[in-house]
Amino acid sequence: MRRLPIILAAWLLPLAAFSQGIIPAGETFLEALLPRDSVLVADPFDYGFILKNAPKGATYELPDLSKGLVEGVAASSWRVDSLLTLKQRRALYKGEDIPVDIRISTRIVPFEEGEIQLPPLSVRRSLDGIVDTLVFDPQILDVRPMPIDTATFQIHDIKGQIRYPLTLSEILPWIMGFDLLAVLVIGLVCLILSRRRKNEASHYKEPAYIVALRGLDRYRGDKYWAPEKQKTMYSGITDTLRTYIESRFDVNAEEMTTAEIFDSLKSEEDLTPELYAEVKELFELSDFVKFAKHTASDEENARAIPTAVRFVTSTYQTQLDAEAAQTEKEEEG
Repeated sequence: MRRLPIILAAWLLPLAAFSQGIIPAGETFLEALLPRDSVLVADPFDYGFILKNAPKGATYELPDLSKGLVEGVAASSWRVDSLLTLKQRRALYKGEDIPVDIRISTRIVPFEEGEIQLPPLSVRRSLDGIVDTLVFDPQILDVRPMPIDTATFQIHDIKGQIRYPLTLSEILPWIMGFDLLAVLVIGLVCLILSRRRKNEASHYKEPAYIVALRGLDRYRGDKYWAPEKQKTMYSGITDTLRTYIESRFDVNAEEMTTAEIFDSLKSEEDLTPELYAEVKELFELSDFVKFAKHTASDEENARAIPTAVRFVTSTYQTQLDAEAAQTEKEEEG
């Protein structure tokens, strides 16, 4: 489609006719955008004119509408369209220069009731150095108020917004979002509870005698009595007892030799001479098995675990009795 030069000139064109030559160019048109039996306040219209057979090379200047068209009527900016017949379209497609019709209009909206005289529309045309003003006759706009039946008219409150029933497609995203949020919240709660249990478990420390008895239980039976396994058995038993002695008697047993350990335990009242001698003999036998490649007899192997268990149960029970007596004494005091 060939572009036709149209120039908006606020400082050149008033709404009335102007310039060197004033040429009556026909009627304006007034088209309602809403189909009504009468014109009501705020009804929109297209108001404009059509230039017939606009020659090639002509330029056009239109009035300024920034201050409105007339009092009580609002106007938008100009719109320019080319009106082409099928024959003209074909000619333009072939590259021929032919005159075309131009439709120029503005969108107007009246805001006052009554008969409104619209101003004539003018356009300034320049062609081959000749300037003419084309003037199009005005239209009359009869604006009426909204009809009201005063006999039956009653004032009512403003109606609320219409609420339509919800559909599954509208509800489904919310349901899925709620389910996802619930899963995330449940997962977060489970994670917090799991970490709390782990922290509580890490803060809880089992009594030394329970740890010792569980460790000694691994060496029950005769599966470690074979000569090649005795070193593992006696190392496990004495290491377990060293850990227990360090916790129960506050002796650095894990860093001491057998002689140093029992020198430290001589003054302990919880150890009877018989139990002291049995445990010391067990540690010395373990040293022979580990370092002197001594092979213990079945009788010695059979006595090892009972001696270690008796040592633990005898000493931890005296500690519990002492703690109970101290608690009872504090309650009585």
